[in-house]
Amino acid sequence: MSVHLGAVSYLNTKPLVYGLEDRPDLFTVRFDVPAQCAALLHEGKVDVGLIPAIEYVRGGYAIAPGVAIGSDGPVASVAVFSRVPVDRIATLALDASSRTSVALTRVLCATRWAIAPTFVTVEPDLEAMLSRADAALVIGDPALSIDADARGLLKIDLGTEWQALTGLPFVYAMWCGRPGVLSQVHVDALNAARDRGLAHLADIAREYGGGDAAAEAQAFSYLRDNLKHQLGEREAAGLRRFLELAVEVRVVDTTRPLTFY
Repeated sequence: MSVHLGAVSYLNTKPLVYGLEDRPDLFTVRFDVPAQCAALLHEGKVDVGLIPAIEYVRGGYAIAPGVAIGSDGPVASVAVFSRVPVDRIATLALDASSRTSVALTRVLCATRWAIAPTFVTVEPDLEAMLSRADAALVIGDPALSIDADARGLLKIDLGTEWQALTGLPFVYAMWCGRPGVLSQVHVDALNAARDRGLAHLADIAREYGGGDAAAEAQAFSYLRDNLKHQLGEREAAGLRRFLELAVEVRVVDTTRPLTFY
């Protein structure tokens, strides 16, 4: 059976979908921003989505084991860019294309930074965001392209902040769907795609750079050094802790046990 996958359109997803276009017997794939991936899964328009981790609690989903988008330290592509020191952030603009990173920002405000800013949700345009707020959450490829020093901004890496708070990796997204949708063959194929992608990071970075040597080098370093694409025991522990804290700070009403295919 061919399963309809909804994937994220950012660079961080490329290693997870590497070669899947060669398996039309198993998968068809569409690409959207993270929030849209979640909406499509909730609406039943895709069978399995690479959804923001916080969205796991909003449906009775199962998780494809072994595969995720995560970090174990600095992530580089999920950050708050601020015009003021962290303890002086009174207004914070949130990227409308994000859900998990928005939830993580709210968790960190309450538990690590001890601030309670007013949040505004806007499209991910840094200048527009900072015209309305002291700081802005930006994720994905747009965050990678921002030179904070050149703009006179403080860059607060959320992967670094999460690890400082918990000592655990952070999981931003994972493949989720209704129980029974994925067979073991599908799960094995998703893990194999991840392995192929990790073996071809230089090729992925080269394609992303499009002939720009600096962009290619940045992409390769990001894929190799900042991102983790496994979902093992430590990652699962980090995911559970995140969902627990999200309940504690009232980002979501309840959590649920991690269920795997």
